[in-house]
Amino acid sequence: MKPYSFFIMALLLTLILSACGGTPTPAVSFAPVPPEFAGKTSPLGADAADAGALNYATYCESCHGASGLGDGPAAAALNPPAANLLTVASQVEDDYLFWRISEGKMGTAMVGWGSVLNEEQIWQVVAYIRTLK
Repeated sequence: MKPYSFFIMALLLTLILSACGGTPTPAVSFAPVPPEFAGKTSPLGADAADAGALNYATYCESCHGASGLGDGPAAAALNPPAANLLTVASQVEDDYLFWRISEGKMGTAMVGWGSVLNEEQIWQVVAYIRTLK
């Protein structure tokens, strides 16, 4: 074996192994839930998602899309883009969702719906978001 063959083999192996590692996906961080919302839990039963579907379609679907992926018809115009609710809902508790729906998110197109929807309606939307797949 020629002396440089070992070097070429080692270099090739290094390149292959580094390509397999990929780039780690950065963890998404969420703001802490304010004290006035922290620990809130839904007072509603399992049937709340049915009522939440109507409110979701009316107030949320245009940006977040029918499946909650952030791909609604209005989403293309948003910067930053609408959140993928499946990702968010898998990483946060209900109090976070209730807070964001109620108060919105500064610096984004997410408005607070707390002046439009009452507490029960917001919990219904939270229940519906939990059904999205």
